[in-house]
Amino acid sequence: MKILHVLASVDLRGGGPVESVRQGSAQLVAQGHRVEVVSLDAPDAPCVAGFALPLHALGPARGFYRYSPRLVPWLREHAREFDAVIVNGLWQYHGFGTWRALRKLEVPYYVYPHGMLDPWFKRTYPLKHLKKWLYWPWAEYRVLRDARAVLFTAEEERRLASQSFWLYRARALVVSFGTQAPPPDAAAGDAPQGVPLRERFLAAHPELRGKRIVLFLGRIHEKKGCDLLIAAFARAAARYPDAHLVMAGPDSAGWSDRLRAQAQAAGIGARVSWPGMLDGPMKWGAFRASDVFALPSHQENFGIAVAEAMACGVPVLISDKVNIWREVEGDGAGLAAPDTVEGTEALLRCWFALGERERGAMRARAQASFARRFSVEGMAADLLRVLQAEPPAQEPERKPAQEPARAVPVPGWRAGDG
Repeated sequence: MKILHVLASVDLRGGGPVESVRQGSAQLVAQGHRVEVVSLDAPDAPCVAGFALPLHALGPARGFYRYSPRLVPWLREHAREFDAVIVNGLWQYHGFGTWRALRKLEVPYYVYPHGMLDPWFKRTYPLKHLKKWLYWPWAEYRVLRDARAVLFTAEEERRLASQSFWLYRARALVVSFGTQAPPPDAAAGDAPQGVPLRERFLAAHPELRGKRIVLFLGRIHEKKGCDLLIAAFARAAARYPDAHLVMAGPDSAGWSDRLRAQAQAAGIGARVSWPGMLDGPMKWGAFRASDVFALPSHQENFGIAVAEAMACGVPVLISDKVNIWREVEGDGAGLAAPDTVEGTEALLRCWFALGERERGAMRARAQASFARRFSVEGMAADLLRVLQAEPPAQEPERKPAQEPARAVPVPGWRAGDG
């Protein structure tokens, strides 16, 4: 197949959408498919140079909305060269521009919302949500309505999507999502003299050697629950002097200084490390060196880092707002709790209290769960299944007026239940 991905930007600091395109497309290319990318980056932007896929950078885009007058003409001229166009993400011009260009062409397009329809945003940023309402009826509503399919990466994400706007119409499909398996810890060919990735990471951060590392790896952002994790670690780790928290990731919101001050005030400033954004061998080395991975996010449609941790045999402590928490907990690959300080503290206390045999069993289950559910091979196969399917004969499903959000009943015991 010939597939075109449309992104607002290919800057890796943007998080999940560009990373999923990179990894999933590499698998498709290896199978003989052709994959290209359109973005609204400036052609001379640093993120454009060396991008792993054929890239058409149609910027520079204007403002946060990332408007580019070149997008629609380019798509009208070239879209027929592809079997399918996939829009990644919402609320910026790349989606609306795709709709404008393709709504009268016989080229199907699909949309990955990547969690951007979660009602958490409505509750947390009501003024921003009001602004989005002004934009929704004439733009994003139409983008979703006219898509061949809107692709959700978990049933929980699909269920929540219709709760943000009562005017909602989409042909919603749940598809597999995944990530690449990690390189072997020996990192043959990449590490100097065969130094394991774990050792490379510890050599760069010698203060972590001999510690039980609790790893956070993602954007330093309010949505990710970073403040919850610091507060919970200060409470739960007091009895475990070898426990150390690593907060790894880019800070595009300028939140790190506040979080560092929080850690200092809680008396754990020396027990928290801030290595910045980790990629490539250093990222995998951090996973390999860690005892457990933590993500107490307030909203997460999938969480690529969660799957990457599991692939490395690292159990995960996540909130029940990470939309794959049911699968993770059901497989015994980690623990889930509410996205509160108390819930996160309960997760950490439970983990620290486990014996080595129990932790080892959970590590094995984490790897098995990744292989069964979250591999990039499974993601590519499921996406191809959708793209190669016959177009639906029926109209897209119509959703009723928004229902109030309800608490999700939790089967069995969960940390933080009390």
